[in-house]
Amino acid sequence: MAKKPPRKPQKAAARKPSPKTPAAASGRAVSPVLLALAGVIAVFAVALGARFIIGRDAPQKESVVEREAPVIAPASPIKAPPKVAEAPPPPPPVREAEPAPAPVPAPPPQVTEAPAPVPVPAPPPPPAMTPKPVVAMLPPPVAPLEPPKVAPGSPLWKKNALPFRAPPGKPAIAIVIDDMGVDRKRSNRAVSLPAPLTLAWLPYAHELPAQARAARAAGHELMLHLPMEPSGSADPGPQALRVSLDKGEILRRTKAALDSFDGYVGVNNHMGSRFTADSAAMAPVLGEIARRGLLWLDSRTTAKSAGLTLAREFQMPFAGRDIFLDNEMTVSAVRGQLAKTEQVARKQGYAIAIGHPHDATIDALASWMPEVQKRGFVLVPVSAVVRAHHTGG
Repeated sequence: MAKKPPRKPQKAAARKPSPKTPAAASGRAVSPVLLALAGVIAVFAVALGARFIIGRDAPQKESVVEREAPVIAPASPIKAPPKVAEAPPPPPPVREAEPAPAPVPAPPPQVTEAPAPVPVPAPPPPPAMTPKPVVAMLPPPVAPLEPPKVAPGSPLWKKNALPFRAPPGKPAIAIVIDDMGVDRKRSNRAVSLPAPLTLAWLPYAHELPAQARAARAAGHELMLHLPMEPSGSADPGPQALRVSLDKGEILRRTKAALDSFDGYVGVNNHMGSRFTADSAAMAPVLGEIARRGLLWLDSRTTAKSAGLTLAREFQMPFAGRDIFLDNEMTVSAVRGQLAKTEQVARKQGYAIAIGHPHDATIDALASWMPEVQKRGFVLVPVSAVVRAHHTGG
């Protein structure tokens, strides 16, 4: 009887293993949790791997992944990877990478400014405007002048003569303006008159070559206005020819004056009522003028002038003044003298009138020149009168 009690404890021990079965059942229930944890770990591992590969994710992305992870866990480990695929929101960092090349933004504004120059097409309108003035300047066509037909060995006066052919049957008038070059303002006014005029320049005028070239370019003929001694006390100007000078000095002063500029057809006297009346004093002067192949225009400041007689002896081209225009310097007086010039031209076929660059003379000529041509006269340079009516040279 005493041995039976020990078997009871063995049964109790045998019954204890029964609770192990529930434990095993509980272990089976825990295994899905482990699987869920494993899925979470896998998600983190994938996220970390993607982050490692991309290397540009901002910390904000990590927080986003952590928030999304718990939501993914209850679903299934398989659905987590597609959410990892959503990790390609790295494009936003790429936009941040654009500001990183801060120097690059500077060029883009320049590109945007380049369009600003696109208004440069606006300048085309100005060119369109410029052609209009150019066209406006084209209309004033200048009548082509026939070039002078001069043989190779022709004298200088013919080479420098203004190309001109007077229409036949019309009385010709040559207007000569003396004393040019000293009074620049009035000389320029004379140059601005309609061509052709014959302009006689003083050798001591400032910038004489330039003034004379401008006048020739305006269509006028040129002469040298040679200072000579008058009968009265008037001053003819520096280096004037005087009867008291010896022949050598007269010749030296004559050559200096003749060399003061070029392009002129001949010489006429400035003052000179005393000097031109002295044949001995005039001979070397006309001799040098003839030697250079130039013509002589006698201003006839005295009726006793020996100029025309000596010109015939030298067989050089010459002419003489017919009318003085402005001994009285008023417009009405000048117009009266111009009327006398017309009378002389009708009578002998031509007339040579001499005036000066006075305001009254210029004003009278400006209104008279268009009118006289309507009345059948033709305005010509002095060389045209010499060529048509005087021989020599």
